[in-house]
Amino acid sequence: MKDLAKNFVDKIEKKLYLSITEKTNSVSFKLEKVLKAFSNLNLNVQHFSSLTGYGHDDLGRDTIDKIFANILDAEKAAVRLQLVSGTHAIASSLFGVLRPGDNLLAITGRPYESLEEVIGLRGSGQGSLIEFGISYEEISLKENGHIDFLALEKALKKPRKLIFIQRSCGYTWRPSLSIDIIQQICDLCHKIQPNCICFVDNCYGEFVENREPTSVGADLIAGSLIKNLGGTIVPTGGYIAGKAILVDKACCRLTAPGIGPEGGITFNLNRIILQGLFLAPQMVAEALIGSEIISSSFSELGFEVLPTPGSIRSDLIQVVRIGDPKILQMICRSFQEKSPIGSFLDPIPASMPGYENSLVMAGGTFVDGSTSEFSADAPMKPPFDLFIQGGTHRSHVKIALIHALSNLFQAGFIKLPQNG
Repeated sequence: MKDLAKNFVDKIEKKLYLSITEKTNSVSFKLEKVLKAFSNLNLNVQHFSSLTGYGHDDLGRDTIDKIFANILDAEKAAVRLQLVSGTHAIASSLFGVLRPGDNLLAITGRPYESLEEVIGLRGSGQGSLIEFGISYEEISLKENGHIDFLALEKALKKPRKLIFIQRSCGYTWRPSLSIDIIQQICDLCHKIQPNCICFVDNCYGEFVENREPTSVGADLIAGSLIKNLGGTIVPTGGYIAGKAILVDKACCRLTAPGIGPEGGITFNLNRIILQGLFLAPQMVAEALIGSEIISSSFSELGFEVLPTPGSIRSDLIQVVRIGDPKILQMICRSFQEKSPIGSFLDPIPASMPGYENSLVMAGGTFVDGSTSEFSADAPMKPPFDLFIQGGTHRSHVKIALIHALSNLFQAGFIKLPQNG
């Protein structure tokens, strides 16, 4: 069974030679950008040390902030281990920038599930944006999952303080946003309302393309360090980047007014943060190659996939429409069995803080929750879409995929070509 699955996946990989070569070659441009930022800031071993206590005038932390700002083409960045997740970085940004009476307009449909309680779309009594007097509206995506620019232009006839743009598909069946589309959104918003803040949830998107949202007009972005930019070795944290005044406001929410970005130590993890950033371009390329192999394999087996094989990718996420909870759980179990950590565990649906539906997740990662290491998860609801992301190297992705396909074939859920 394993040999049959291996032959199938190997054949898929050979068909993808040009795509794999393109993604491999893209590493050089992004790594050059990282090396240039390191050089511009005269990075050296003294920057690996960090302070204790308040962290005032921390040379290493301040240098890291400047390096991230340089790479992200932003006026300023704040890279903080005190940010516990991408959701926390986004929440700090929204609470820091918005004030009672302001309007938040989400233009990519309903935001990612973990943000629903932050906004106030679900739950109560926890101090959501809506409970603080911030109004919320959203524009649905078109049936094909693309931005409804006509609806956006109409919505901009009313005063808007902040436009929320979710770059990644989240737990929805839609294309992730390319940098070109984000640029069109920012251009339109700033043309009609120059003072409107274009905020981008950048999770899963960093280093996928050669430009970032802040390169093309986004005023503020936020994301997690246990995803792309951490290179899968940073143990925790997040980042906020964009216009200096907005980053400072977000940091005032993270710490306190008057402290802002001037406080917060880095727990002697500066070297890890910098080394993770150095590794990130290669890791992202390997994850993209793994996603392409997964997309092509499941597509050839008759499953719907998004992105489809050969499509331009804007983030690390590969979605496979499974349609059957038993198959879904078998794939997750197979992936977990080939994880470096907790391979003996059996993923079962369970509730998770910030999510409405039970989730099943395969994620035997060195850093807990580091989906960029290679993981798969899904909300347990029809049509049972499986969201696969990450992979430090394509070999690991292939091993897990071959194991999953072998188990599905043995259970009679799929048919594999007998000639490989």
